[in-house]
Order: sequence, then C-alpha cells, then structure tokens
Amino acid sequence: MSQTIQERNKALVLEAFDTLFNKRDYEAAQRYWSPSYIQHSAHIAPGRDGLFDLIKSMPPTLKYEPGVIVADGDLVIVHGRFSGFGAPANWIAADILRSEDGVLEHGDVIQDEATQEQSKSGRPMFGNSFPVYR
Repeated sequence: MSQTIQERNKALVLEAFDTLFNKRDYEAAQRYWSPSYIQHSAHIAPGRDGLFDLIKSMPPTLKYEPGVIVADGDLVIVHGRFSGFGAPANWIAADILRSEDGVLEHGDVIQDEATQEQSKSGRPMFGNSFPVYR
C-alpha cells in the first residue's frame, strides 16, 4: 500500500529532526535542508548554516521529542519538546515546515515549558506529565 503525500511528509520531518537534533549527523542532515534553506524562526540565524551552527553550539544533552504531528499537502506541523540545552526551562515548539522535493523550509512558535506550579490550567504543555526542574 502506498503512502499519501501527507504520510511521506510527516515521516520526512520526523527523520530530519531526529537526524539533526538527536543524532547530530550534519552530513546526513544536509539532504533535508538545502544550502538555500529558508529559515523563518526568530531563534535561528538565516539559512542551513544558521540552523546547523545553532545545534552545534548546544550541549550534547540536547534532545528533541516529537508529539502530535499533522500534515496538509506540503505543510507539516509538529508539536514537540526540546530539552537538555542548558536553559532553565525546556522549550515546547510548534514547528511549521513546508516540504518541496524532500527539502524543508521552517518556521516555529516556541515557549518555555511550564511547571505544575506555573500552569493555570493544571495540565502539562507536552505529554502527560510536568517537567521536573532542579
């Protein structure tokens, strides 16, 4: 059974994120982000080099965990958590990506992950439990 374009694009995004953020395989990650990669994030310098340089500057404990992922045509949105990068709070991100011929364009919405004490709703922002910060 063949995959839909949405299924292929979701798999592409998950593999690209794992390759870059968790495996830190910059050579393999080049196939997902072209040299003319367009970046729309306020947290990342322009282009593929800006993205790769940001990840290279992070401690080796950086971890990305995907959560909900949805796709519509060439657009994919993945709700995930970045942790282990040395900030006082994890980042919860909604990454918005467009795939063109297997290459990604990216924008995001990022906010600090709330603790149980900070959450007015009483619910975690990611997954089923609150983060424990020490």
